[in-house]
Parts: sequence; C-alpha cells; structure tokens
Amino acid sequence: MLQNIKLFYGTKLAAVDGEIGHTKDFYFDDQSWVIRYLVADTGSWLPGRQVLISPHAFAVLDKYDKTFNLKLRKKQIEGCPPIERHKPVSRQYETEYYRYYGWPAYWNGDALWGPAGYPLVLPPTRAEIEDQVKHHHRDDKHLQSTQAVTGYAIQAMDGTLGTVADFMIDDRSWAIRELVVEAGHWYSGKEILVATSKIDRISYAESKVYVHLTKADLQRTKENDLVRAGA
Repeated sequence: MLQNIKLFYGTKLAAVDGEIGHTKDFYFDDQSWVIRYLVADTGSWLPGRQVLISPHAFAVLDKYDKTFNLKLRKKQIEGCPPIERHKPVSRQYETEYYRYYGWPAYWNGDALWGPAGYPLVLPPTRAEIEDQVKHHHRDDKHLQSTQAVTGYAIQAMDGTLGTVADFMIDDRSWAIRELVVEAGHWYSGKEILVATSKIDRISYAESKVYVHLTKADLQRTKENDLVRAGA
C-alpha cells in the first residue's frame, strides 16, 4: 500500500517497552529509491542524540494515535552505534550498525533488500559477514534526506515541472514509487505523481531532480486533480 511519507514526520516512536522520541526524517538510497533509515529524534530520553532505525525494525503506524511502533526494545536502541561519530552516513557505520542488530546487509544481493524484495529479519550468513568486513571502509554516497530533497525543482527535458512536495512509499518494501510534485502555473498549480523510474539523477549542487519527461508528456495525461506522469 502506498503512503505519503509526510504522514510519518513528527509521529511518536514507540519501542516494545516505551516511547523513544519522534520521527524527524528519513534517509533514502537515490540509486535504488528505497528508504534505508528513519531518523529518530530521541528528545529527553537520549538528550542531544539522534539514532537511525532500519525498516527491519518497523512494525505498524497507528494513525489514530499518531504513533509509529517499532520491533525493538529501548535498551537495544540505546546501545546501537551513535550516528554523531559518522556524518554523513558511511558504509563503515552501516557495517557496524547491521552487525550490532544481526540483520542481513541490504548491499549483499541483487534484490531491494539484499536477498529479498522487502525487509527480512534473518541472521546474516558467514559469506555476508565476510562481505561486510571487506566493504568496511567504503563510503555510501547515495543516502540522502527526504526532508532535504523536499522543495527541489523537478527539471523536465523542456523546462521546470514544479517542486518536490512529498514521497509516495510502499509500506511493505519501503520503496519510493513516486514523487509528489507541486506543478507551477503552467499546469494550473496541480499536483503530479512522477514515477521514480523516470528520474535520471538528482543534482544536489543545483537542488534539482532531472526526469525523462517533457511538459507535453504531462499534458497528454488524463485531467485530474492528481495526475500520474511516466507510470
């Protein structure tokens, strides 16, 4: 099921044995277009500290109570490697993180989550552990903040379509399927859903997302309040 990522911002985070803070941000992989981590603001519980939570630990979002439940205990989260020592997130940090929790690393395999298309809590194999050590010092340059990319211009092949307003995510695989784009006056200020398969690259220096689309591609779609481009 597709969800707006904005639904999660600010939600309370509940471990198995109590609240730990709230959702501040998400880090996504801009090559495979999947959420890799939730950024938790731990507030007064762990003052001055932020922690990363992998989708391996996600349970369910209680929309009524605005609480995102996790499959971890507070002691586990408290003991995880602190992110402050590794900014930006490096593969060295991720290796330590995955070894701490005993989860299979997503970079070991061809699927979205390594051996599978969605997060599976399985113990890593000996080969995976050896591969984690081998790639211990390789930086991952593709983890980006959803909050930071929100507001980026969407650059089509023949002009600007609008700006990134939200991300539509599959709440099972945590893949980003579409970007919600606020169109400019050229399209009556409507919102457009742009498939991530149509994205060429993100330029962080220019604050732009380049897509394989033209304005004519959008104008040929069905006129709705929310239209899909490149689906």
